[in-house]
Amino acid sequence: MSTAVDPITFEVIRNALVAATDEMVLALKRSAYSTNIKTRSDFSCAFFDTELRSVAQAFTQPVHLGSMAQQVPHAIRRYGPENLGPGDAIVTNDPHPSGVHLNDVSLISPVYVEDTLVGYVANLAHHVDVGGGAPASIGAFQEVFQEGVIIPPVKVVRGGKILDDVFRLILAQIRSKHETAGDFRAQIAANATGVRRITALSNRHGRGTLIATMDELLAYTERRVRNEIAQLAPGIYASEGTVDNDGYTDVPVRLHVRIEINPEGVNFDTTGSDPQRRAPVNSTYAMSFSACAYALKCLIDADLPVNDGFYRVFSLHAPEGTVTNCTWPAPVVGGWETQTRLVEVMFRALMPAFPERLPAGTKGMMCQAGFGSLDLARGSYTCFYEALAGGYGGRFGSDGPDAVQAHGQNTENAPIEETELNYPVQIARLSLVEDSEGPGQFRGGLGLRKDFRVLQPTTFTILADRDRNGPWGALGGHDAAVAEYALLRDGIETHLGSKSTTELVAGDIVSVRSCGGGGYGPPEERDPERVLRDVLEGKVSAERAREEYRVVIDDRRLDESATNELRRGTA
Repeated sequence: MSTAVDPITFEVIRNALVAATDEMVLALKRSAYSTNIKTRSDFSCAFFDTELRSVAQAFTQPVHLGSMAQQVPHAIRRYGPENLGPGDAIVTNDPHPSGVHLNDVSLISPVYVEDTLVGYVANLAHHVDVGGGAPASIGAFQEVFQEGVIIPPVKVVRGGKILDDVFRLILAQIRSKHETAGDFRAQIAANATGVRRITALSNRHGRGTLIATMDELLAYTERRVRNEIAQLAPGIYASEGTVDNDGYTDVPVRLHVRIEINPEGVNFDTTGSDPQRRAPVNSTYAMSFSACAYALKCLIDADLPVNDGFYRVFSLHAPEGTVTNCTWPAPVVGGWETQTRLVEVMFRALMPAFPERLPAGTKGMMCQAGFGSLDLARGSYTCFYEALAGGYGGRFGSDGPDAVQAHGQNTENAPIEETELNYPVQIARLSLVEDSEGPGQFRGGLGLRKDFRVLQPTTFTILADRDRNGPWGALGGHDAAVAEYALLRDGIETHLGSKSTTELVAGDIVSVRSCGGGGYGPPEERDPERVLRDVLEGKVSAERAREEYRVVIDDRRLDESATNELRRGTA
């Protein structure tokens, strides 16, 4: 028997559910140990009802849009909801068949109110190390077993207390035990916060009203999203793209997507993408599903809730055994690189129909970097992980931002001071990469250069892309410059592959120079005053201004006569 919910109560509870997950975010961020979680915010939190439908999500990371909605229900069903009581929590990072890469560890807790189950709170956080073949657990691996400890859904908290045997077993596989133990406890604290808030909400309004409101919230969301989709241009859109290489061969990884928009919803199909590789570029179904969710969310009202009502209106067909839906025991650590490029392929397919809503190509990769250093004297192993920023694509009416995280990423750059204080490394340089933008009427953003000087023997891994093909330009805009990865030793610079692990000695520098964003519109139509400003700010050289934008800058001043003459000559 359903309970009627008045509009005011509906809005109060709807926002309180999101506020509960937002408070989980604060609890996790403020109590975590690692830079990657406490500062870079590489995690997300959510609440699910008893039917395992996503009800509320707090997004610090849009890549978790959709992936948690796949992973959490599967984990609970696999473990058995009847095996979870008040105060319990299960942990998992198993990528096959419904998870993501091993560093992303999920903690799930039931919410009981007066011995009655009302739902589950969950958080997913990227741990700086989960064991495996290289520090930070990233690298060009060929099997998932090489990537770190695989945790099927297993109980790690019972009745509010950590199960010490399970906890110690997990930590035994991990290098950075101090940070990881702290981050796990922060995840437990976040779920405890969510349980308290949902319990208080139920006690205040009544369990029947809470459940009825959740049902109506999902139906409300579905109605609104379907209405938004009905206003999109119907049709079939297709495109393809590539990941530069798989880390073992020079053969590009082909991605293909077909998107059908109709009044009933949106159907995504990745048929035609390459078979999965024995290399770290495989996206799981949950990762690819998340790419679809993100692409659709960019086309509709930003104010719409994200819950099961949203997920009902689109579908994904990703053939098993492909790089968009890999199967056991495929490695998945670089799956987010492929997932991010899949978003780019989707946007390129949709650009003709939505030119005012979508950007030109962005950095289109996570651009992961991680290192580890063993200190035998102290008996410690220090691990660091960061996904570096890059240029965003130019857009209708505005330039792409410089050195930002794109699409599914919303992490912050790791601060220099915090990095140098806690890890045996110095940041020798942090700057924008001049001339890395894609020229256009609205230029792409610039890439980021970050140079890591190690202070002791260190294993350093880059797991990225874009050193062969730069982000694409749109509507006459030009492609951006490619990324570069280099080792500087004794004054000599050597190239590093985009998916490589290198042994360093004290004083070595690894330089990561990410790509810019693609340009939007013909560069010769860019306002010369904007070009002048870019030159004065050191973002674009005077030579590039002349060659790409047909703008003459002489002695840091705009030469309007020469510019007009130059542009007339190209008309």
